[in-house]
Amino acid sequence: MSEPTGVIHDIGYQRYTGLRLGRRHVFGALYLHGVRTAFGLGRSAKAKIFPWLVVGIVLMVAGAVTAISSQFGESLMTYAQFADSMSWLVIFFVAVAAPELVSRDLRSGVLPLYFSRPLPTADYPLAKLLALVTALWMLLGAPQLVMFLGAAFTADNMRAVWDELLDLLPGLLYAGLWAVVFASVGLLIASLTGKRAFAAGGIVAVFLMTTPIVGVLSILPSQAANQLAGVASPSTLVQGVGVWTMRDQLITEPDGGGLDLGAFGPVYALVAVALIAAGVALLLARYRKVAAR
Repeated sequence: MSEPTGVIHDIGYQRYTGLRLGRRHVFGALYLHGVRTAFGLGRSAKAKIFPWLVVGIVLMVAGAVTAISSQFGESLMTYAQFADSMSWLVIFFVAVAAPELVSRDLRSGVLPLYFSRPLPTADYPLAKLLALVTALWMLLGAPQLVMFLGAAFTADNMRAVWDELLDLLPGLLYAGLWAVVFASVGLLIASLTGKRAFAAGGIVAVFLMTTPIVGVLSILPSQAANQLAGVASPSTLVQGVGVWTMRDQLITEPDGGGLDLGAFGPVYALVAVALIAAGVALLLARYRKVAAR
């Protein structure tokens, strides 16, 4: 009986001796990749159509507002009002971007590869959330910058430019509020399924189907119910916080208009904070469950 023989072949594998980047770089790479994914960058031409169509629409509206304002010498809308008017587009942007950020990874089963790296379980969803918040803030903030530049170049003096800047800053903060609320809710919904179509439908349903609830509460005989109606929908919740914190930016009509909050402005702010905190906490819990499988 012959002795078993074997041959070891050298196929060129070598040990990695370079710099080993740690958690911070992994988180940064996930975040940057998430921002690019939200806008379809680095992906097929088909994936770029919808996000850049939305970008084109908001920039076109901002350009039109700037041109008309400079032509007639009066502002059509404030920066905060622009964010409100574009909120319906933000809903559909989230419905497309959030599933791209998380549902694809859930369906393809690559999460164990992520978690095998020096990456804590919480870092993955937080990087994706921060990426979506950044994308939404850029979507609403960039057109506001276009409006500001148009107003600044047509201003009579530096004092007018400074006043315009003071109007811009609250608008950018308000855009950030829209981004954080919509991203925390949208990404949580998208993380519940690996099917992008189901995730997108769920996001649209949550944002749009809560609006009739606001309408029902607004016609009840109770004044308190009318004034608290806005907390039933993420969109009107954000608008309520905006009306409470920057009323002069959002309500410019002589008759007042807009949401009637009464004395419940702080309640809107507390509910918004609670909604964001709950969305982030549930998102982290969801990925702890995924990592434990």
